[in-house]
Amino acid sequence: MVSSVAVLSDVHGMLPALEAVLAEPDVAAAEVVVLCGDHAAGPLPRRTLDRLAGLGDRAKWLRGNADRELVTLAAGGGTTIADPIAPWAAGDLRPDQLALLAGLPLSLTIEVTGLGEVLFCHATPRDDEEVVLVDSPPARWAEVLAGSTAETVVCGHTHMPFVRLADRRRIVNPGSVGMPYGTTGAHWALLGPGVQLRRTEYDAEAACRELENTSGYPGISVWADEFVRNPASDVEVLRVFSPLARGTSAT
Repeated sequence: MVSSVAVLSDVHGMLPALEAVLAEPDVAAAEVVVLCGDHAAGPLPRRTLDRLAGLGDRAKWLRGNADRELVTLAAGGGTTIADPIAPWAAGDLRPDQLALLAGLPLSLTIEVTGLGEVLFCHATPRDDEEVVLVDSPPARWAEVLAGSTAETVVCGHTHMPFVRLADRRRIVNPGSVGMPYGTTGAHWALLGPGVQLRRTEYDAEAACRELENTSGYPGISVWADEFVRNPASDVEVLRVFSPLARGTSAT
């Protein structure tokens, strides 16, 4: 049984945001830190993975769709990621880091004080890029969670934080550390004995300057402006994601 879990998802190589979250006292004190995927597809991929690796055994890693696609890109394959930073990030990673991403599991389960069995995944337990949303009907949640008995399910992928019930099961999305949608800051969650959605504010202008001075990505100024200074609204993102959330099988 674990007393406290800090959940960090969708860091996307955004080291300044990650550093801000790791400096939070509740993250530093958490017994376990679960990393819910999409760790490195962003402006500082190599340094971000090294920082996460520095958490040691306290960190429990999961695979996201962007992690899988970075491995594919590094091997010369194609990708469905529209963001052109992904091929660049794949080329920035060391072989040992690519091997780390390639070996990550799709999900894990932890017994958490006050919550019981908690299932963690990136998108859904059966697929690393399947889309389910805060307003997806209970039948859709039942479909993607079929086979799981966990009382609480934690998933990332859509970069928008929420807590909801779906036929008595608690669903938690911590939001994104590095590429939030709907609002600024770095989003994460604290579990045990309850569920808390957290947002860590940091100096966006200082972060953008750091990225422009340290990232080798040629389009870093545009990337920083889009994802750090002016993240997309939840309405914009839901307009894109909602058609994807209506599927009846894993993609």
